[in-house]
Amino acid sequence: MNISPPYSPELQNHLTGKHLLAIEIPFSQELLTEHLKNGYVSETCGVQTWNGSFLCMRCGNKDQTLFYTFPCKICDQVCTYCRSCIMMGRVSECAKLYRWTGPGIQFKIPDIVMRWEGTLSEGQQNASDRVVEAVNEKGELLVWAVCGAGKTEILFPAIEAALHAGKRICLATPRTDVVLELSPRLKKAFPAIEVTTLYAGSADRHGFSPLTVSTTHQLFRFIEAFDVIIVDEVDAFPYSIDDSLQYAVNKSKKVSASTIYLTATPSKRMQRQYRSGKLKAVIIPARYHRQPIPVPEMKWSGNWQKLFLQKKIPSRINGWVSERLKRNIPFLLFFPSIEVMEQVIPLFQMLSPELTIVHSRHPDRKEKVMALRHGLVPGLLTTTILERGITIERLEVAVIGAEHEVFSDSALVQIAGRVGRSFANPAGTITFFHYGKSKAMVEAVHHIQMMNKDAMKRGLLL
Repeated sequence: MNISPPYSPELQNHLTGKHLLAIEIPFSQELLTEHLKNGYVSETCGVQTWNGSFLCMRCGNKDQTLFYTFPCKICDQVCTYCRSCIMMGRVSECAKLYRWTGPGIQFKIPDIVMRWEGTLSEGQQNASDRVVEAVNEKGELLVWAVCGAGKTEILFPAIEAALHAGKRICLATPRTDVVLELSPRLKKAFPAIEVTTLYAGSADRHGFSPLTVSTTHQLFRFIEAFDVIIVDEVDAFPYSIDDSLQYAVNKSKKVSASTIYLTATPSKRMQRQYRSGKLKAVIIPARYHRQPIPVPEMKWSGNWQKLFLQKKIPSRINGWVSERLKRNIPFLLFFPSIEVMEQVIPLFQMLSPELTIVHSRHPDRKEKVMALRHGLVPGLLTTTILERGITIERLEVAVIGAEHEVFSDSALVQIAGRVGRSFANPAGTITFFHYGKSKAMVEAVHHIQMMNKDAMKRGLLL
């Protein structure tokens, strides 16, 4: 009889689909060596040379300026490490990356996996059917859906089908905020399924489950793990401009994996691929409540930068904020930079001392958003950090200095998409305060009008 040597189920569970350094593997070196010898684990040098150039096997970095050569105390030689993914732990020429190559893990999936009892609109149902088809046929699909279309709910039938087929699924997104919003929704919809939630510092970092919600950064630690990968907010920074994050997504999926891209604002390149037939897509031009998307108003506010330096709020902006405070309407004021926002917060606190700021360096931004959602503060001053992944009843929005280069057309569309997201309050105002219209402002308004027109033409609006 050909009896295979025994293996550790715990090590199998920890390493399956992963690409990890030894320091990320909480097992003895003896156990790891034994599994290497028996062919259950393989190893590869983290940084290798290819045609005379360095290549990082974890993040795919080929930029030679992002490698550093130093006298290494571990291998006692001159060694090179990758600076591109250093935040995940140092990968060097002498550091090994380990992966499981032994028997796979079979999940026990109950007969009933989904407990979501909602209904889909006509536009959602059409898109959902296309996603299920892409999952079954191991295809690639772009879901181009307006902000507030209910993209997450569109995915539920496809996730259900994939789970019943024994497939492992990952829903990845560039931002931690979105991961934190999506994870509880998936756990509620699929209560019988273990959901692993991955972001910097998360407790689930070494979890293994049939359904994973992750930031794209965390996918550096995976290799050929997922049968279905869904990239939400595919156009969002930094994923849209970072080749290494796109490499991480591709490395984390199996060769035959289905790939689903979700966005309200696909890049120009993706739009060209769709129109040329290279990328299949389904478009949802209407929100789930079947009301048109509020179209932004453009309002000239004078030289807002000069007025702020003079410790004055431009009169039109002052009036806009005062009106929302008077009517008790929650609002977001988007600013082009943290510096401008911190400079003017004392001026706005003269209108209401409860107003506060939120930006990427704020550790408690989640709590501040919750305070706005529950009516504990009247409004927030923010940067583009809140352009996505936030839904608040009755919310209205203004952009200060909308002509600034930081506000791309896609950013402005996403910002506008924060308004009118619910059945109860499908309207609301979005105002672009400016000192001269930009091309991005005009294109953002045109994009929203085009989607509304298409939705009307297709009979998707009430």
